[in-house]
Amino acid sequence: MQIKLVKQILFFFLIVFYLFAGYNHFANPSFYLPIIPPYLAAWAKEINIVSGIAEILLALLLIPKATRSLAVKGIIIMLIAFIPAHVYFIQKGNFTLGSFTITPVLSYFRLWVGQPILILWVWWSSKF
Repeated sequence: MQIKLVKQILFFFLIVFYLFAGYNHFANPSFYLPIIPPYLAAWAKEINIVSGIAEILLALLLIPKATRSLAVKGIIIMLIAFIPAHVYFIQKGNFTLGSFTITPVLSYFRLWVGQPILILWVWWSSKF
């Protein structure tokens, strides 16, 4: 019973997390545009918009049980698709976004620890 409650709480936060992240692509595009690798720069605005729409849509699709499995798969695919941005951070070295600096150590951590944790969070918390 306790694990089910923990999963439900984490699942609720997952939905809120992706709704906020998707909204933030539109409210604060200047945060996302610089992290798009240069080889995709010609489509940076479009990538940002599509990412924001995808995050909001997938968050909403998590709510009904009938579409949850599709949403989980979509979020996991999206997290995998974002890996080139993390590799770009590593290649670039120190990367400043506003007042925050992403160091190579932090980039490696995000790639090798953060992404797998997010993927596991999505998968595990949706199973209740």
